[in-house]
Amino acid sequence: MHRDDYAMSQAAALDDTGSGGEDAPVLSAQRVEKTYRNGTRALDEVRLDIRRGEFVSLLGPSGCGKSTLLKMFAGLEEPSHGHIRWWGKNLATVGTPGHTLAMVFQEATLMPWATVEQNARLPLDLRHMPRAQSEPRVREALQLVGLEKFHQVLPRELSGGMQMRASIARALATQPNLLLMDEPFGALDEFTRNKLDADLRDIWSRQDLTVVFVTHSIYEAVFLSSRVIVMAARPGRVIADVAIDAPGPRDEAFRISAPFMQYCKTLSDYLTLANQQGGGHAGEH
Repeated sequence: MHRDDYAMSQAAALDDTGSGGEDAPVLSAQRVEKTYRNGTRALDEVRLDIRRGEFVSLLGPSGCGKSTLLKMFAGLEEPSHGHIRWWGKNLATVGTPGHTLAMVFQEATLMPWATVEQNARLPLDLRHMPRAQSEPRVREALQLVGLEKFHQVLPRELSGGMQMRASIARALATQPNLLLMDEPFGALDEFTRNKLDADLRDIWSRQDLTVVFVTHSIYEAVFLSSRVIVMAARPGRVIADVAIDAPGPRDEAFRISAPFMQYCKTLSDYLTLANQQGGGHAGEH
């Protein structure tokens, strides 16, 4: 489906069902399917609503379509069938005030010749934002990820975890309402990953963000999320929607608490079911 055809089909769907009001989901997947030209069915009738302020993790075995769905949420891929809505409207609403998104990929993808500050400012420079307006945003973003003292450092002088912090700062500098993250900490050691999870959870709670986070890790999903969507593969589909109802701080004590362990068991059981249904291979638990 070409982008123009997809936009027209979305507009027609909105005409049928209304444009959505203030209470519309930030993201809505409506019977979304994805079939590639080689015949591979990546997604099959995914139905999913994500509300403002939620931290939703997509969890499942390799090949279940987590990253494909995230790319659709970012407007980088189009469904073969079904519709994606952003704030109850079509893709044209993304980028308007109060309806902005940013994406963090698996790799930090920093410009090696540019400082941390210059990397974080890149999306604002591409918008031709005046320096007087962009610099306060960049400073705030670097403070949020703990890199304010490293603003003049080049990426090669940073650890992998710090490079990923810079990538997150680049996304936060745009002041997004919706943050999409595709396994950003998957290549990091467990200690660094746990620290970044805790910092991300803190940023989410303070910044009025809606986050969609792809992960293979049960532990990470439970620690971060208000909801975990479990997917099965071949074709990719949602098999469980688990609320992580754990008030109070998400800290190291939470990681060894009975509720944490019970949620991990519940998700592990669903992943076992996902593998049985899809013939996939479990990722990191």
